[in-house]
Amino acid sequence: MSEPPLLEVSALVKTYRLPGAGPFARKSARPALAGVSFSVRQGRSFGIVGESGSGKSTLARIALALDRPDSGAVRLEGRSLFELPRRELRAMRAHMQMVFQDPYGSLDPRQRIGKIVAEPLAALGGAGRAERRARVGASLEAVGLKASDALKRPHEFSGGQRQRIAIARALITRPKLVVADEPVSALDVSVQAQALNLMSDLEREAGVTFLLISHDLAVVAHICETTAVMYRGRIVEIGRTEELFANPAHPYTRELVDATPRLDRPTRVEPLAALNGGPEATGGCPYAGRCAFVRPRCRNEAPILESKGDGSREVACHYPIG
Repeated sequence: MSEPPLLEVSALVKTYRLPGAGPFARKSARPALAGVSFSVRQGRSFGIVGESGSGKSTLARIALALDRPDSGAVRLEGRSLFELPRRELRAMRAHMQMVFQDPYGSLDPRQRIGKIVAEPLAALGGAGRAERRARVGASLEAVGLKASDALKRPHEFSGGQRQRIAIARALITRPKLVVADEPVSALDVSVQAQALNLMSDLEREAGVTFLLISHDLAVVAHICETTAVMYRGRIVEIGRTEELFANPAHPYTRELVDATPRLDRPTRVEPLAALNGGPEATGGCPYAGRCAFVRPRCRNEAPILESKGDGSREVACHYPIG
């Protein structure tokens, strides 16, 4: 029997109401998630990529039960997070933590590092002062810092070191799942690799599973075994990361791959949207207005996510290109 997934996301829908142009104008609805489903296996980090506004951060918050969907379910080790009583959900939070994008804004500058890193333990309760001190030191050392750094304040560290502190805070409860929302985008390129190598080491040595959200394909390719591509609140392609980026089947995935700088070929300057020049599709495939391969069926019928080839890839496209 196959091992059950660590995290299972089923048919998530989330719509935000946007204010109208005037005080009496009707509010418009903007779907952030439109039926997103995927699963993450223990020890096999999962990546979500897509441009800004595709729903990645909304998905991250809902996956940790920091926000509620309009419909759908999130299960951690088979337990539905939105059906748990508040006390049980609080206890479940020990198994799931989050690393935020900005290492400068996510750390309270008034607090010492020891208190910042121990914050999840304090919120969950059940650990005495001596145990907290020991676990803070162990978490800091696990991310390549010193236990004595607990006495310092955030302004004494570089951006890369601050993100290590944020990761140490996420690890203090010894979670099984860490959701990392753009964890290195605010860092200098010179220290991004250090943070990513640290995450890879933690996955291999500490058994941490990452749900990595990013717009940067190279970041996801560094640590994620499987990747899902999101566009306008939908997953348009899922597959093994290396194969998906080497041979994209959805036109949007190809657009993302072509826009990634590489030394072995020139970077595409014009996005595929310029080939059609039309607005985003309001019916049928949501990508039809930007797709270079659009056909009449694409404008009239929305594709569903289904298996392609040997079943290792799922694509929401009537005419996949891979």
